[in-house]
Amino acid sequence: MKLLILRTTANFLLPLLLLFSLFLLLRGHYLPGGGFVGGIIAAIAFVLHAFAFGLRSTRKLLRVHPISFMPVGLGLAVFSALLPLLKGLPVMTGLWLDEPFPVVGLVGSALLFDVGVYLVVLGVALTIIFTISESV
Repeated sequence: MKLLILRTTANFLLPLLLLFSLFLLLRGHYLPGGGFVGGIIAAIAFVLHAFAFGLRSTRKLLRVHPISFMPVGLGLAVFSALLPLLKGLPVMTGLWLDEPFPVVGLVGSALLFDVGVYLVVLGVALTIIFTISESV
């Protein structure tokens, strides 16, 4: 009975936690939060799923090994830092699009950096947790 409650809760909370992590990622432009906190919340969502359904099921849900998130995220973060050099500006200068997106708002190089941090944190957290749970 306890397993049924956990699985039902995990099925309900996984999409909500992932949506909340995206909210925190996008909120980070203007207020505290962003990629790090969003990545941690997304990792918590997948860890909850692994507790309820097992590690094999969660790996199938992810479809890729979490370690592959790290180089993609690091590449995005470095790209966003070096992007201003193409316009003759110093490294890490914020670049912004002229028109805001309907839900997201103003999009700029800070969003690319935050998405990179999000992916790195998600990849590191899941890789560590999955590796520890495999060895137990």
